[in-house]
Order: sequence, then structure tokens, then C-alpha cells
Amino acid sequence: VYGDVTELPMRETMYPQPVSPYGVSKLAAEHLCYLYWKNMGIPTIALRYFTVYGPRQRPDMAFNKFITAMLTGQTIHIYGDGRQTRDFTFYSDAVQANISAMTQGQPGGVYNIGGGSRVSVNEVLALLEQITGITPNVSYERVMQGDVRHTYADTTRAAADLAYEPTVSIQEGLRQEYEWLRTLNSS
Repeated sequence: VYGDVTELPMRETMYPQPVSPYGVSKLAAEHLCYLYWKNMGIPTIALRYFTVYGPRQRPDMAFNKFITAMLTGQTIHIYGDGRQTRDFTFYSDAVQANISAMTQGQPGGVYNIGGGSRVSVNEVLALLEQITGITPNVSYERVMQGDVRHTYADTTRAAADLAYEPTVSIQEGLRQEYEWLRTLNSS
């Protein structure tokens, strides 16, 4: 929902400027939830997830596509120069944030849920090469319209209100996703 910001990390107090229909739909859902709370007294909380990944990730998502391509000798298509960065959040950290939000969150609140580090796509590919022992075949393509250059969550509010703290590093998360996909592809 933040769009291409000039300042990182992204804070919940920043003015949202989504650059894609997907971002607009997420912001609209937040507003709808907020109005249910304000107008009808239904307690709602918005969690802004930053690039959630892990085992059982959909096959159209980046890490699943990268690992599957490496395992099958296919080309990985990167849209941009690979220096774009993301704050990747392991699924179990996102689950813990959901549980904490249900029990500790402030109704009407908005919380960033990130993985705690800013990592480039090229760094992800290097980590996957270390984990798998497979050198990826990479093709850099034109940047996709509506794709932001960088994301990085300020999780200070989530830490204070939800006791949120990510626990799974990008290295460990990628290893777990690789192991799952390797097992899946071998059966």
C-alpha cells in the first residue's frame, strides 16, 4: 500500500500511495475494515504483511518459482536488475503476528509485519545457490509496471502492541522452502 517511497523503513504513519491495482485493493480492504469498526463496533485490525514466504507457498510466487527453476534447470526471469529489495517474512512469523493481533491488538490499528531485514533479489539468488549447490540460470527482464523498487517494514508498533518479533532468518526460511520443494519434486 505504500508505493515507491523515498524513505525507508516504511511506517504505518506514511501516506499510502499504492502503484498497482493489488495495492489499491489492499488499502480499500483496510478502509472497509476500519469503517466496520467505527460504524458498527466490530473490532478490526489491519496487518500489512511484507512478502510472506515459506513451505507450501503458491507456485506463482517468486521463491517457489526460483527454487523450482533451479531444481529443473530452467531459467529464472528477474524483472529489473535484481538490486530491488524486499522485506521477506517467513510464514510462521506472520502466523504469530495474526495470533498476537487477535489477543493484543488495538481495534482500528494498523501494523506492519515484516521479516526484519532488507534483502535484494540478487542476494536471494546467491543464498539459494549456497543452500542448493545449484548455480541459477538468470535472465534479467524489463521492470514490470506497478512493481515497487524497495520495501522494508518498520515493525516498532507491532513490537510494542503485539510483542511481535520475527524469529526466522531469510537463510533459514529459504532452506526450509527449498527442502519442502525438493521433497515435493522428488515424489
